[in-house]
This record gives sequence, structure tokens and C-alpha cells, in this order.
Amino acid sequence: MVPAGAVAAAYRVELFAQRPSMIPHPQCQARAPHGRWRGMAVAALLLLAGCANGDFGEVKPSLVRADIHDWIGLDAIAGRPTWPSHFELTDDERQLRDLAYPLIEPAYDRKRWYSMAGEYGVIGASHRTVFDRTAYATQLLSPRYSSPSARYAQLIDDIRNDITRIDPFFANARGVLDTDGKRRQALAFVQPSHLERKNANRRIQENALIVAWVHSSLNRRVASYRFALERLVVITPSAMAVDAERGLNELQARIAEHRRVVPGRGVRTASAR
Repeated sequence: MVPAGAVAAAYRVELFAQRPSMIPHPQCQARAPHGRWRGMAVAALLLLAGCANGDFGEVKPSLVRADIHDWIGLDAIAGRPTWPSHFELTDDERQLRDLAYPLIEPAYDRKRWYSMAGEYGVIGASHRTVFDRTAYATQLLSPRYSSPSARYAQLIDDIRNDITRIDPFFANARGVLDTDGKRRQALAFVQPSHLERKNANRRIQENALIVAWVHSSLNRRVASYRFALERLVVITPSAMAVDAERGLNELQARIAEHRRVVPGRGVRTASAR
């Protein structure tokens, strides 16, 4: 069983430091402190190299490695009675993780000095803690913003960015889950080794849990955005609230459109341990 903290964190550090083709054994956690500092150092250097943010507040492609978000699968299974798959990620599975991250990362963690380290899963554990629907409003109402208009603009921008990201993610998710369905069927007709069968089922579970995680995250974001909008309307009423409300309704509609793609609750593969 992967603990919600120590082992998963150790895996993330090793993925960042070594870029292996296979996920390392849990014993690698003994080397985690060194890997963590290496990861932090690299992230800091990347930030100092120049502007790290591209469109929609995402990191510029030239500043990242191909495996930057591989740790998301580890976080998705953390605390569950299973281990990560040792299979190499397919291109679509890696893209699933890349597209998932900005929909899991708190909107207020974008364009910060520590954003790059968060991309690599080295820091920034907000998504791993108990959900707090007031957290986004707390950040939005902070002195970081110079005026009520700036706060409304940020809220509208965050909502629109999420709307833009939803369709690409779920289009990729459909393909990955469809392929996993075919992989599951193939296991009944081929003769894989015991280890291969376990790793195949573990990967199927990882992918399904990532999709479910993103869907849950999106619903939570809607709750956070709505709470923030309600606070703004009460504290600093503005005509911009209409645009924010319209965007929020569209975001909810998009989420509902993709509900059927999401695997059932309590996703589990019988032989994934």
C-alpha cells in the first residue's frame, strides 16, 4: 500500500532526479532528501533563466522535461492498496498527466516564483490536502490585487482558462480509457507473466484514477470560484460579476458534458496489488 505521504513523495523526487524509464522500487525513498534538493535547485535555476510562464499561465515548453508530470499517477494512487505500474508511459498516458496538472493545480499557484517546482511535484501540496472552498477567495481578496476590477478580471481569467483546458483533457482521457479497455480484454486472450498482468492492471487503475481526480477537482474549482464571486459581489459590487457568472455557468456545463467519461466511483482493479 502506498502511503499518502512518504513513499509517494520519494517516488516523485526520484522521477524528477533520475528520469527513469521505469518507476523505482520503494526503497529509493532513502535517497529522497538529496533528490529533493536537486529538484529544488533545478527548479530555481529554471526560474532564474527567464520568464517561466507561457499562455494560460503554463510553463513554456522549452523549460520542461518530457516527464515533468509523471508523478501525478503516483499521487492519484496514494493511500490506496496498490503500487505504481512499472510499465513505461505511452505518449497518450503522458499527455493525460500533462493535461491533468493545470486542472489539479490551484489557480492561485500559477505564475508564482515556486510554480516550476510545483510542476515537478517537488513542492505545492495544496491539491493533496483537505479541500477548502474558501482558499481561492482568500487569495483573491489579498493585497496582491490592487483593485476590485483586478480581482474580478483574475476570477474571469481563471474560469476561462479552465474552460479552454477541459475539452483537450477529456478528449485525451477518452482515448486512454478506451485503450485501457482493449488492454484489459487482451489480458484474457494472451499469456502475460504474473508481473506483467499486475503492472497492466496497475496502469489501468492509475489512468482511471487520474481522470476521476480531475473531474473531482473541476467540481471543487466551481465551488471555490462561486464562493469567491459571492464574496466579491457583497464586498465590491461590479457589473463584471455578470461576466464572471456567465463564465462559471459555462464551466459547469462543460464539466457536465464530460461526466460520462469519468470512471465509476471507487475505481479499482482486482489484481492491481
